Amino acid sequence: YEVHNFVFHDSPRRAHSVAAQGGINAAKNYQNDGDSVHRLFYDTIKGGDYRAREANVHRLAEVSVNIIDQCAAQGVPFAREYGGLLDNRSFGGAQVSRTFYARGQTGQQLLLGAYSALCKMIGSGGVKSYTHSEMLDLVVIPDANGMPHARGIIVRNLQTGEITRHSADAVVLATGGYGNVFNLSTYARGSNATAIWRAYKRGACMANPCYTQIHPTCIPVSGDYQSKLTLMSESLRNDGRIWVPKRKEDCGKNPAEIPEDARDYYLERMYGAFGNLAPRDVASRAAKYQCDEGRGIGPTGLGVYLDFAESIQRLGEDRIRERYGNLFAMYHEITNEDAYKAPMRIYPAVHYTMGGLWVDYGLMSNVPGLFVLGEANFSDHGANRLGASALMQGLADGYFVLPATISGYLATQKAGQRISPDAPAFREVEAGVRTETERVLALKGRRTPDHFHKELGRIMWEYCGMARTQAGLEKGIGLLRNLREEYRTNLHVSGGATEWNQSLEKAGRVGDFIELGELMCRDALMREESCGGHFREEYQYTQADPEVQQGLVNPGDVKRRDDAFAFVAAWEFAGAGRDPVLNREPLVYEEVKMSTRSYK
Repeated sequence: YEVHNFVFHDSPRRAHSVAAQGGINAAKNYQNDGDSVHRLFYDTIKGGDYRAREANVHRLAEVSVNIIDQCAAQGVPFAREYGGLLDNRSFGGAQVSRTFYARGQTGQQLLLGAYSALCKMIGSGGVKSYTHSEMLDLVVIPDANGMPHARGIIVRNLQTGEITRHSADAVVLATGGYGNVFNLSTYARGSNATAIWRAYKRGACMANPCYTQIHPTCIPVSGDYQSKLTLMSESLRNDGRIWVPKRKEDCGKNPAEIPEDARDYYLERMYGAFGNLAPRDVASRAAKYQCDEGRGIGPTGLGVYLDFAESIQRLGEDRIRERYGNLFAMYHEITNEDAYKAPMRIYPAVHYTMGGLWVDYGLMSNVPGLFVLGEANFSDHGANRLGASALMQGLADGYFVLPATISGYLATQKAGQRISPDAPAFREVEAGVRTETERVLALKGRRTPDHFHKELGRIMWEYCGMARTQAGLEKGIGLLRNLREEYRTNLHVSGGATEWNQSLEKAGRVGDFIELGELMCRDALMREESCGGHFREEYQYTQADPEVQQGLVNPGDVKRRDDAFAFVAAWEFAGAGRDPVLNREPLVYEEVKMSTRSYK
């Protein structure tokens, strides 16, 4: 194939996959602890609270074993045991060790492996690379039968401001998630939803946008001045124990002064079978409950301890440093605290989005010719992603699934009849992009894109964050509509269109985030159940429920409604100013039975 690769970074190796820390799952069973393809499949389905497409998840588990071989062949330096075999560790939601890792920088090493292979193809002429290039629209043109197909993209060069047209036989989006809709998140500040949102407005359905993941182990917010939050890898929960003081009066004390019998290791107490390796949504809500009770620690009261004292005593500081040294160094640099001497302070933060553009089994959206990979699609994680599964899905999609499926679509296209980028349809879409750019620059408002982004994040976290209610979501939708109207009239963008203008870049991205935020709230309002990362306070287990009395779940755990909401919600753009159309894809399970998700 002739491939044109567009990134808005200065290099593809800046992709935010570089920030993935803990590892990548694969059902290799190297530890001989009973792992298998079926077990990885079941753990992922259960971890997603039975809201993922069964067939996609099974394929993911099947190809996981090939990913490790592929990456090792590319030279990825996975951690190894003393004898030279690849090492494994455990992650949340699993009771086996199936996670391959490279200290706390697995994503960076995997990215370098993929990047070296990409550079080889660029050098041989198989790939043409475009850096500093941001996709601003998708070009969709009907075929002879009136069926719209993705035929190319409109791109802006971020250095020069030049807007160009690019035609293709197929378009592949692998642009990541939309967690920065919350402003404060563990995402890189440049991560955005513009590519998938512009595709949505050209007809691609957005599936399950309300499914967002809150990661339980992040450095707590310290003030309004922050631009982002920092992840502390889930792998730390292998050797760290999470606790809060049992008594509110002890929260202000030095943790070393709090005796063992005055500490509440609440995950070990609430979820005995999994303990500190409970899934992310479960662990995050549990942390919130402790802080809501007034037992949170730190200056804001929004924090819990992640303590390594027992592991250091058992294994030695050198062993812990070998496993997590770069993470401890990162923590020290940000907080000026030594986690070898005192417990880390952590609190949940936005980390991942399970929702994304709808795709079929072949990863093609409902717009023929538009393929969507990795976090940008919705396909594999349901309502909650298990740790170390993001790298697994991204590499499975790119290395093994898309190469086997895109050829089927390309076989239906007539060779040598690619539509010219000078065609009227391309010129029309380009003109729309230029008009919107000129409109934004012509505004003489008083608020910057950053101001609107911060206000958007506040609304989203308060009304569509870790806990949601009908009244809160309805209020959030109203506030977002007001914010969108103000954004269209009171925005101020400095600089011009023909230069490197980061204010202009942010303006487009924040505008898309505001519209996406409203769709997320609408989706959360429609889904009158709790599942995975989507927690509606009206739908939770209470002491009166038989599942609680039987010891399967705890009061406050999420309560699904399989009779009414066992479907994928695929929202379709109906035009500006009109409500989106909801399409339902029923979730049919043949191998797994939907049941109460218990980690006790």
